[in-house]
Amino acid sequence: MDTSGGTGIAPGTPESRRLHLALLAIGIATFAQLYSPQGLLPLIAQEQQVSPDSAALMISAATLGLACGVIPWSYIGDAVGRRPAMLAAIGLACGCAVLAVTMPTFGTTLALRFLEGAMLGGVPALAVAYLSEEVRPGAAAVAAGTYISGTTLGGLSGRLIAAPIGEQFGWRTGMLVVTGLATLCVLVFLLTAPRARNFVPRRTSVTKAVGQLLGNLRSPTLWILYLQAFLTMGGFVAMYNFLGFHLSAEPFDLPLWLTGLIFLAYLAGTVSSPRAGVLASRLGRKPVLLGGNLLMMAGVALTLVGNVWVIIGGTVLLTAGFFAAHAVAAGWAAGAAVAGRAQSTSLYNLGYYAGSSLFGYLGGTFLATAGWGGTVGMVLAVTAVSTVLVVTVMPRD
Repeated sequence: MDTSGGTGIAPGTPESRRLHLALLAIGIATFAQLYSPQGLLPLIAQEQQVSPDSAALMISAATLGLACGVIPWSYIGDAVGRRPAMLAAIGLACGCAVLAVTMPTFGTTLALRFLEGAMLGGVPALAVAYLSEEVRPGAAAVAAGTYISGTTLGGLSGRLIAAPIGEQFGWRTGMLVVTGLATLCVLVFLLTAPRARNFVPRRTSVTKAVGQLLGNLRSPTLWILYLQAFLTMGGFVAMYNFLGFHLSAEPFDLPLWLTGLIFLAYLAGTVSSPRAGVLASRLGRKPVLLGGNLLMMAGVALTLVGNVWVIIGGTVLLTAGFFAAHAVAAGWAAGAAVAGRAQSTSLYNLGYYAGSSLFGYLGGTFLATAGWGGTVGMVLAVTAVSTVLVVTVMPRD
C-alpha cells in the first residue's frame, strides 16, 4: 500500500506505528528534562536557601527559554526539515542539561536552564507540524494525541526518577540521571521516525515571517486557542510546582520521595489525551475542549480538601482534564492555521510556555501571601477565563 504522497501515512500501517513510537519517544525526551526539577523544588529551595517562588524559576527559566525558542525553530524546520531540526534541538538540549547541573551558582544554573529550554523549543514547535504533514488528515488527531501522551510520560518519568534519586544523592544527580533517559529516547526517535515524504523546504524572509505570524493572529479562533494554552498551562504548572510544598508542610508533613509519587497522576493525562483526540473526531473539538477545562477546574477545587486521598483524586482529575483540552487545542491550532501551520503551532506553544513561566512563578507568590487557597484561587480564575472565551468566541469546530 502506498502511504506516501498526497494521501499521507495511513493508520494501522507499520510506518504509522513507527511514527507513533518516534513521537512518543521524543515527547518523553523533551518533557522529562523540562520538568525534572519540579519534584525537587523543596530540596532546591532548602539547599540554595531561596524562597519557593525563586526555586520555581528552575521550571520558569526553562519554559521561558522554550517560549522564546519555538518560533525561531519553526523557521529552521521550514528550511531544513522537521525531523533533522528536532534531532538537532533535542541533542543540543541534552548538552545544556549536562552543563546546567555542573554550574557553581544558582544564577548560572538558571541561565543554562534557559538555554536548555530554548533548545527544547524545537520539539513542540515542529512535532505537530511534522505529523500533520505526514499522516492522512483523518488520523492527525489520534497522532497528535500520541505525541501528547509522550509529553505526559516524559513529565511523569522525569519527576518520578529525579525526586527519589535527588533526595538520596542530591538534586543535581537526580536531574543528570533524567538526562541519561532522555538521551536513550533520542536514539529511539532517530531509529524509528520516518523520513519526511510530504515536506517541501521553504526559506522565509523576515518580512514574510512577520506576515505569517500576523496572519495567524488575525484569526479570532487562533487567538482563543493561544490564550487557552497561556492560561490553562500556566495554572496547571502552578499546581504541580507548589503542590509538593503544600504536602510537605503541616498538617501533612510528607517526605519528598512520597510527595513525588503525586506525579503518578500524570498517567491520567497519558490516557486522556489520545482519548480526547478520538472523541474530538466524533463529537467535534469544542465540546471536548470545554469538557477538559471543566474537569480540570473540578480537580483543582478538590485539592482544597484537607485529605491526602481527596487531593490525589483531585490531581488525577485536573491532569486528565488539562491534557484532554491540550490535545484538542494543539491539534486545532495546527489545523486552523491561516498563514503557516508550523508558525501557528509555534504561537500556540509560545502562549503555552509563556503561561507556564508566568503563572508557574506567580503561583508561589499567591502561596506566600494566601496559602494553598491562594494558589488554587489563581488557577481556578485563569481556567474560568479561558473557558468563558472558548464558549463565547470559538466556532463549534
